[in-house]
Amino acid sequence: MSGLILLTGATGYVGGRVLSLLQQQELPVRCLARRPESLQDRVTASTEVLQGDVFDPPSLQTACEGVETAYYFVHSMGDNQDFESQDRIAAENFAKAASRAGVRRLIYLGGLGNPDEKLSKHLRSRQETGDILRAHHSQVIEFRASIVIGSGSLSFEMIRSLVERLPIMICPRWVQVKAQPIAVEDLLAYLLAALELPATASQVYEIGGPDQVSYGQLMQEYARQRGLTRRMIPVPLLTPYLSSLWLGLVTPLYARVGRKLVESLRNPTLVSSNLAQSVFSVRCRSVREAIHRALVNEDRELAETRWSDALSSAGPPRSWGGRRFGSRLVDSREVVVSVRPDQAFAPIRRIGGKTGWYYGNFLWAIRGFLDLLIGGVGIRRGRRDPENLRVDEALDFWRVELFEPNQRLRLQAEMKLPGRAWLEFEVSPCEAGSTIRQTAIFDPLGLAGLLYWYGIYPLHQFVFAGMLRNLARAAESSHPEIRPAGKELDAHTKLKT
Repeated sequence: MSGLILLTGATGYVGGRVLSLLQQQELPVRCLARRPESLQDRVTASTEVLQGDVFDPPSLQTACEGVETAYYFVHSMGDNQDFESQDRIAAENFAKAASRAGVRRLIYLGGLGNPDEKLSKHLRSRQETGDILRAHHSQVIEFRASIVIGSGSLSFEMIRSLVERLPIMICPRWVQVKAQPIAVEDLLAYLLAALELPATASQVYEIGGPDQVSYGQLMQEYARQRGLTRRMIPVPLLTPYLSSLWLGLVTPLYARVGRKLVESLRNPTLVSSNLAQSVFSVRCRSVREAIHRALVNEDRELAETRWSDALSSAGPPRSWGGRRFGSRLVDSREVVVSVRPDQAFAPIRRIGGKTGWYYGNFLWAIRGFLDLLIGGVGIRRGRRDPENLRVDEALDFWRVELFEPNQRLRLQAEMKLPGRAWLEFEVSPCEAGSTIRQTAIFDPLGLAGLLYWYGIYPLHQFVFAGMLRNLARAAESSHPEIRPAGKELDAHTKLKT
């Protein structure tokens, strides 16, 4: 079993998932971070977090002391400066510090691409970083991968945004360039299996799934699994620069990173060596299965997320219409009430049916009538019991998906919609009494879903704010005896989108 493991890039997409797996296996982990507080909610008590920077050699020397294996997941592609020169300096600093400290092995994730061809700056830099690490350290295990398919990966998010937003896509030449994608679970399996390799010389392993496909084929497969019909029109004149500007208009990609990514798509990224298959026992998923698992994992992550934690640490909103979680759009708000959590949850438990929705009941009735007109269930089903709820039972045109007494209620919409919708309520204790958080979640299906969300978003602001305000009043008016004598605590609502 491996000794102390040093992990860089733990706040990134791959590094964060490696951290989670290492902690699940209860392996000794030390994380290097420029801002240790950014890892506060991600590490267990046994994981050490050190402040340091790959451009600060003394901090690297401290971080490498006593380490057996180090993961190097550092890349400056989003940096304002020349990312190639930055990557060279960072890799040299890290490899030298690791060598001096006696670190036995470095594990690095680079990119596929034939070095004999004219590679993009991005791919050239990824491979050059591996060369620099090997020049200054005796055992470097470098994995070279193509497109990583997983919820949240840059490539997958680009595919998702294009397919979801554009019924007709103008496709430049890079859309037809072949790649060999790998599911993020399979990539992680390789990265963890490298911990058990014997102490031998450095080696490069090319890894990928069984399918060689183009970005266009990936987009069509994503569209198929989402039930969308998309037409793709090839246009050979769009340069990578123009493509990146176009992507900046229709996707949430950060423009500078998006341009560097698009420029790298002109190069085929295919596995040319089967060495990894002979050394490791990882059997990679097909493109179809990888996309399916990415979508399923989003549902699981959504179900497990506590929005009070996820939203508060996610930084500023990414769009005026709510925060994004994968393909989902999220509108969340909270209110503080001066009652215990069980008392705050009581009106939530009674929502719907004859009790109504605490605000704009006539609007809910109109929505239910419109739903009936288009073949939906409407709100005529009511609820089974005015006081008690059970998972999977109907509640007007919702169904109870999760019910934790005095804590959480999540409803999944069964009305006719261009997508999927949830409404969640969560109650947690606080110093003043309790916090009620209300979250509306929508998974839009294509352009129609996006138009629906943004079209009714102003109405949501009106209805959901009123609902939360009246829920707070109902909770407090039912239990006036617990308010501090001579004081009236106003329910203070603050939008967290």
